[in-house]
Amino acid sequence: MNGSIGLIFTLLLTAPFFLFALCSNDAYGSEDDRKRWDSRYDTHEYVYGKEPLDFLKNSINLVPRGKAMVLAMGEGRNAVFLAEQGFDVEGCDISPVAIKKANNLASERGVSIRAFEADLENYKLEENKYALITDFYYLQRDLIPQMRAALKSGGIVIMETYTVENLKIGKHGPKNREYLLEENELLRLFMDVGMKVIYYREMEINGEKAVASIIAQRVD
Repeated sequence: MNGSIGLIFTLLLTAPFFLFALCSNDAYGSEDDRKRWDSRYDTHEYVYGKEPLDFLKNSINLVPRGKAMVLAMGEGRNAVFLAEQGFDVEGCDISPVAIKKANNLASERGVSIRAFEADLENYKLEENKYALITDFYYLQRDLIPQMRAALKSGGIVIMETYTVENLKIGKHGPKNREYLLEENELLRLFMDVGMKVIYYREMEINGEKAVASIIAQRVD
């Protein structure tokens, strides 16, 4: 499939909506993970650049401004972008090196974020707090119910990560299938917790990676 990032938003109304498969990423979780990510980020350069993901940029107008949580935020490019767009941003990561770089990027751009260290396998999100939660290229299946609970009514999750198809074409991403979601799994995870799926896609991007992207809303 072509790697164009242009979004075609699709509302789930009364008719059945046939969606494809899903999303993923490497799990953080232990001291080994912390050391591994610290080592990866311990460079003057920003490993993944300073600009936000296209999917986030193209989706942001769907979300009313308010508190945002950026899960597994890395060096902060998405968190800083959200702060520039008027969100009150919190972001967490297992790597203190990444957190320092995120704070430096925020200072460079003239915005503030609350960046803190957290191992998401042991961290509990505060309930009924956020207008927006983002999760990019990090898969922890038991976070999905927490995400829903952490949103205010009407709040949005924006998520993108690797599919199992990435094993065939991906130049990046995990090689362990456990960290790649199967066909339709992401859809089931969000629908099983009662969230409304506003948009879903599965695609290859520039022949380099296979991803799935979702926008889902808490409706009470």
